[in-house]
Amino acid sequence: MTERDRDFRAEARPGARETEGALSRIRLRDRDAELRSAEAAVDKLCRDFAAGGTEIGELLTFSGRPGIGKTSLLHEVRRIAKLREGATVLFARGGERQFNEPYHVLRQLLQPVLGAMEPDEFSQVMGTWEEVVGPAMGLKQPRKGARRLDPQGVRDGLDFVLTQLAPRRAPLVMIVDDLHWADLESLGWLAQFAVRARELPVLLVFAYRDDSADWQQETQEHQRAVAGLATRRHELSRLSLVAVTDMIRAELGDKAEDAFCYEFWNVVNGNPFEVVALLDQVRDQELEPVEENSQQLRELAVDATGMTLKSWLDRLGAATLRFAWAAAMLGTDIRPDLATRISAQTAEGARESVKELRKQRVLTATPNGNLEFVHPLIASSIYNTMPEATRTGMHGVAAAEIENAGLGLLAASRHLVETFAGEGDDRTVRKLRRAASEHLLIGAPEAAQRCLHRALAEPPDDQDRAEVLYELGCSALLTDPAATVNQLRLALDPEEGPLRPSMRIDATFRLSEVLAHSGELRQAAVVCQEEAEKTTGDPEGRLRLEAASFMWHAYRKSEEDGPARSARLGALCESLTGREAADRAVLALRAWDLTLRGEPSAEVLRHADDVLDNGRLPKGLGWTDNTWGFELPATLGLSYTYSDRIAQAERLFSDAIVQFEVAGWSGAHRGFAYFLMGLARFRRGLLAEAEDFLRRALRLSERISARLPLAWDAVGVLIDTLIARGRSQEAWELAIDFGFHPPYHPTAMVLPDAASLYGKLLLAVGRPAGAAAALTEAGAQLDVRGWHNTVWAPWAGHLAIALAQDEPERARAYARRSVVDAERFGTASAIGTALRLHAQIEDGQQAVELLERAVAHLGQSPAGYEHAVALVDLGAALRRVGRLEDAQEYLYQGIELAQHCAADGLVDRARRELANYGLRPNRLGDARETLSQPEWDIAELAVRGVPPQRIADHLALPLSLVNRRLAAVYRKAGSGPDGLAAALGLPPAQRDGSDPLDGPGGPGGPDSLGEGFSLGR
Repeated sequence: MTERDRDFRAEARPGARETEGALSRIRLRDRDAELRSAEAAVDKLCRDFAAGGTEIGELLTFSGRPGIGKTSLLHEVRRIAKLREGATVLFARGGERQFNEPYHVLRQLLQPVLGAMEPDEFSQVMGTWEEVVGPAMGLKQPRKGARRLDPQGVRDGLDFVLTQLAPRRAPLVMIVDDLHWADLESLGWLAQFAVRARELPVLLVFAYRDDSADWQQETQEHQRAVAGLATRRHELSRLSLVAVTDMIRAELGDKAEDAFCYEFWNVVNGNPFEVVALLDQVRDQELEPVEENSQQLRELAVDATGMTLKSWLDRLGAATLRFAWAAAMLGTDIRPDLATRISAQTAEGARESVKELRKQRVLTATPNGNLEFVHPLIASSIYNTMPEATRTGMHGVAAAEIENAGLGLLAASRHLVETFAGEGDDRTVRKLRRAASEHLLIGAPEAAQRCLHRALAEPPDDQDRAEVLYELGCSALLTDPAATVNQLRLALDPEEGPLRPSMRIDATFRLSEVLAHSGELRQAAVVCQEEAEKTTGDPEGRLRLEAASFMWHAYRKSEEDGPARSARLGALCESLTGREAADRAVLALRAWDLTLRGEPSAEVLRHADDVLDNGRLPKGLGWTDNTWGFELPATLGLSYTYSDRIAQAERLFSDAIVQFEVAGWSGAHRGFAYFLMGLARFRRGLLAEAEDFLRRALRLSERISARLPLAWDAVGVLIDTLIARGRSQEAWELAIDFGFHPPYHPTAMVLPDAASLYGKLLLAVGRPAGAAAALTEAGAQLDVRGWHNTVWAPWAGHLAIALAQDEPERARAYARRSVVDAERFGTASAIGTALRLHAQIEDGQQAVELLERAVAHLGQSPAGYEHAVALVDLGAALRRVGRLEDAQEYLYQGIELAQHCAADGLVDRARRELANYGLRPNRLGDARETLSQPEWDIAELAVRGVPPQRIADHLALPLSLVNRRLAAVYRKAGSGPDGLAAALGLPPAQRDGSDPLDGPGGPGGPDSLGEGFSLGR
């Protein structure tokens, strides 16, 4: 601290007493009920926490018009909370001048408590979010090479930090004054956190104006959300005549006449701020408080509350007013040395200004020795009296002085955007561009855009204009797709100036990304292809654009040139000679293209494996890589998912979730990763987990924007998952709600195919005619594109079922086609599922044979749910041909696997199948009831100590089958050989050295098991 700073703080400190005196005049006037409510809220928090409570949070709000006394009430709440033993009090205030300073309010709240922590505790509180929350809260610099943060990621990180901080500093009271002037980054999080605060030992206390009609819509929405969540909500009314009269007589003496007090009350309309201001005017004018002087009150009130430039000049003088202007520009927590330099005063002159401003009750001191305005309305009044030229000029000075003081471009940028435009100052443009980049690194894209818009207004040199437009477009990538499209198109427009070739390629790719994520897939592909044709001097850049064009075409619902484009992609793939990122990108796209076409999965996996390095994504193709985006590794993971290499896909998708969280990308990126993991879990047959991931993806999508393509993708697989879980009606309602029916979503990146899934859904709800129409449409559309993958779009097998009753021959043709296509692709799950669907339109032994083949294939695949369905179908088919014992075994196996998959509907169907034909349906929770009869036969012998080979000989079964059934017995019983008897409630084996198969009936005879045993149940 400089000597001048110490002098200023020594001079400013006495002003605190003046503010305290002013506040004491109004603090308790007519506010008893509100104070009791606040004290009760603080006491309840402390009491409940002391009793062991954790989910005890509340929200207390005070609202009212300007000057009604909100700040005074919060001052009292703050004092009350600080008096409670063990309570931690965090305080912040919104500032009219700092409304556009990102995280200004949250930094006031959190910096003191987080910055004071020991390193170990700080790391625990931050967890994996340190590189996200730390820079945003000004607690550390972004690490070198850090990527821009997603604002939603910062909000999620703050959620985590507060859930760690609150129990450590509980009971915690968080107070925010002037919430209506909180920056949108802070306000958005506070509104969101108010919901979660109920789960923590936290009392939130907010004060805000209720005259917000002219404010930004986003501010109004957040403020309404806060108001709706308050458990204790107080709208402050004007002071009563009695309260104002008491204040007048306390200030002017008991001689104040009733008529004077009544007129005074009418003039100020019971507003506490106006009461104090008018009392100051009455005292300064030495006006006697008698009835005949009451008519002068209105004129004095105009001077007191509607301060004009002239009135402030008259009251303060030019030099002192200039210092006040500088202070008003700085906002809250005003550093005297900065205000001195901005106002261009000497140290002595500034000290005199501070004295006068303290005397006039304009400024006071903060606990840290800086300055603040006695009331924010005074700050607004002073700032608004500044002539425009003076204001913009002083903002320029403020920007320079803040930067010179080492506070950085982030702090200076809000002043830079208020400076004169139209001078073409390259230095200003460079600073604004750097500030925008720094704002993006802390997750404040709107602040970055304000800087870049201001840079364009400067304006930049002609050769830089397109680059600024490019930076402006990229700044909105995660938050405003429409703005990104417009700005990137301008950046690519030659009339806006030259754009470096590498930047032009990246701008084209970014434009295509935003178009694709907005559903404009064809346009995204065309943009890349057209730019690729113009790119001649950069082979890698050209390849990047060509690959992107292929990628976006691959996600489209329909395309006239599909087979030819696939051939061109194949030729491009064959021409590759290197192992660079661009080459591997083309290999990944070819793997997905072959997957959709249903080409042999061995070819798919050959290309896919060539992309990876030891099972991991190579450098340049990572999930958070800026060159290719997350779509490329997603495409690779999808190829693995549909090619029965689900474990490999899950490793990729798990990495995506982790990397997006570490990078702070909590919006569409993480939502898409959840969708991909949900799809993989569905393919594996872990339906409950799949539903959880898909619903998380859907929630993330809907909090970003309504009906994004991400939502469509998640809903598509969620519908499939609900059908598999036996909740077809719920799936139908979800489909109707999201428009998942003809003509389908016009802009969707559909995974899986929409028409195919819709047909399957119609079958599930018992509408085969509608299903046949939808599936016929799906088949025609996919045939045009040459896409024949029966796992991604099993339309032919389901169409066969829809046609079976009315057109059996046509149905068989489609069923056979499905099997042929599946055998061409070659995965066990594809073949097994196609055979299972074929069996549904056949009867008798033919159905049994198809299902036996299906079970054999699916037993070698990771598709657990499909395997369970095939087992149940086979059990039902065996029952229909009279093979009840075999039917029972397969039904029990199907039930067990369906339970593991959380396929409740399939479990119920299998149990009904057993019950309807006199077979014993299993019941959950009893291992004895989960075993089939053949498994019981083997279990009883095993408990007697008969070794597997002798069991096989005794029952005339293959040893391999005995071992499989024994494994099922141990798994279902939850025990190995030693505890099997107890688990099944059977007598333990006699260890007397005799052969357990010897008995009255002779070796191996029917009575050889001894008393208490029976081969039946």
